[in-house]
Amino acid sequence: MSATHARKKPFLRLATAAVAMVAALGMAACSGGASTSSSSSSSAQVGDRSPEQIKEAGEIVIGIFSDKAPFGYIDADGKPAGYDVVYGDRIAADLGVTAKYVPVDAAARTEVLASNKVDITLANFTVTPERAEKVDFANPYFKVSLGVVSPTSAEITDVSQLAGKTLIVTKGTTAEAYFEANHPEVKLQKYDQYSDAYQALEDGRGDAFSTDNTEVIAWAIQHPGFSVGIKSLGETSYIAAAVKKGNTALLDWLNNQLVELGKENFFHKDYEQTLAPVYGDAATPDDLVVEGGVDSTSTN
Repeated sequence: MSATHARKKPFLRLATAAVAMVAALGMAACSGGASTSSSSSSSAQVGDRSPEQIKEAGEIVIGIFSDKAPFGYIDADGKPAGYDVVYGDRIAADLGVTAKYVPVDAAARTEVLASNKVDITLANFTVTPERAEKVDFANPYFKVSLGVVSPTSAEITDVSQLAGKTLIVTKGTTAEAYFEANHPEVKLQKYDQYSDAYQALEDGRGDAFSTDNTEVIAWAIQHPGFSVGIKSLGETSYIAAAVKKGNTALLDWLNNQLVELGKENFFHKDYEQTLAPVYGDAATPDDLVVEGGVDSTSTN
């Protein structure tokens, strides 16, 4: 289906604003934040801080993607934008602090917590048992499965077609883990950045690219000549905020906030603001959104 002009903006703006990314993400997302912390709050290290200590510091540090529209990217004004950023802004607002966003690579999403670079990781972070050994996940706010996008002229519609071919993946993602565990016959070509992976697909350096179905569907809508031949692969997975292992105070606060946000259908509104202009009728919020931290459609 053809995309409207409005649906193209997030991806087009991402490219034009890339130069401003480093400067923008080094600053708070909201103006007016204090540049220094009080002597009391400075004793609490980023990553280990409780909600009360974050409030005292006046700033929360959140890891996001900067190249994964429409979830986390840099808009035409050089500012963080996307589904995860809207959530991050609300976390900051409910704490009464400024949000400072830090760009992270997919493979570094656990490391930035362990090394006290961020308080929370919101980079479209899929919950897995392996990751849960290293970080503490809050309850989910989104659900996905894997998808595969390929040139329409050589569309991949079944995993069996990938045998002996080159599949592009991003390092540290569930797609990488899934194919390594289940399809050793597929040659993987790995990239650190999502933008580099998509460019490799456009350049013909691989036969297809796999990541969350939500993203490849959105990307294919914006890029004529490419199709998502496999729209759902593997089991349903959940996306959640993550905190440093053992930071139960912040984890509990996030889970309690999710319950309150569910009462106002916050993530449905977030979807309509950030995702609906991209997906159009290719997806519906009820297929993807998790409200209140609980997937009401789950049969588990």
